[in-house]
Amino acid sequence: MSITDKLEGKRVVICAGSGGVGKTTTSAALAMGLAAEGRKVAVVTIDPAKRLADSLGLEDLGNEPALVDPARLAGHGIEMKGELWAMMLDAKRTFDELIDKLAPDDKSRDEVLANRIYQELSGAVAGSQEFTAIAKLYDLDRSGEFDVLILDTPPSRNALDFLDAPDRLTGFLDGRALKVFLAPTGIAAKVMGRGTSVVFSVMRRVTGVDLLQDLSVFFGALGGLVGGFRERASGVKKLLADPATTFLIVTSPEREPVDEAIFFRGKLREAGMPFGGLIVNRVQLDLVEGDPDEVAGELAEALGEELTAKVADTLRELQVLAQRDLASLSKLMDELEVTEPTVIPLLEGDVHDVDGLAQVHHHLFA
Repeated sequence: MSITDKLEGKRVVICAGSGGVGKTTTSAALAMGLAAEGRKVAVVTIDPAKRLADSLGLEDLGNEPALVDPARLAGHGIEMKGELWAMMLDAKRTFDELIDKLAPDDKSRDEVLANRIYQELSGAVAGSQEFTAIAKLYDLDRSGEFDVLILDTPPSRNALDFLDAPDRLTGFLDGRALKVFLAPTGIAAKVMGRGTSVVFSVMRRVTGVDLLQDLSVFFGALGGLVGGFRERASGVKKLLADPATTFLIVTSPEREPVDEAIFFRGKLREAGMPFGGLIVNRVQLDLVEGDPDEVAGELAEALGEELTAKVADTLRELQVLAQRDLASLSKLMDELEVTEPTVIPLLEGDVHDVDGLAQVHHHLFA
């Protein structure tokens, strides 16, 4: 079954896996392939490396999708029947945009965005990227502008947080601690107490920071956003579990990425999330038919004894690597219950340009 068949009818494709296995490249190549087939596709990456933007002919990747010039790809054997769009998630900006959408009025929005407590907290929350990534995906899906959205996620352990983000946000908003703090007679009121107020007054004179006022404004404004956040979290959760959404696990044959892939597949099962398939990058294929000594021996007359021995050693090493990767592939198929993984062989050099993306695309859609 081709990757096209596996993604038939899918509107949201989430690529997950450990770091360093080619997730960003795979996401871009998938988007390229689906766009070449005639669809309007947006790939959302979290990888800050500018080389992907360079390879696609873009000066930069911003927080809104930018169209990739089809002429950039035409010279590399990719005929673009649809449209390829790309963007790099700016987590802090996305969080600010979320506040802008959910604030009941301009005054509340401006108070939150300018608040020092919010600026520190939003930086910390946005730095984890999970909720902001799926929030951006949610907005793009709701816009109806694209046929397919492809998300390149953080490494899989973070991606587990990504799966839990809607529930964690809802749990926080519905939690007893926040309700107590927002209650008129709760902790917020006690912070205004006489003794504490003296301490904050001294801090204000010494540092110039009115922390008490910042806290008061922040929690007061947050109370007006709770309903919007709760609704958004619910929408995000529905999007993740939607039949038109699918998760692709991207890995390589090395031990740690294989273990991560198996671990993540288990979490998808537990969460009841849709699993669409397995992509294994950088697989060493067995390119030697027969015994390495015999193959090298056929070249002995042309190469000489010393060079022939080196060729035989190299061929033996490649066979050992191929056998190791075959064993890893077999383990992945058993543990993930996959009968037809998509295998991308080890390519020469690092994929950093359109030629490299075109090679990955060829193996994905062959």
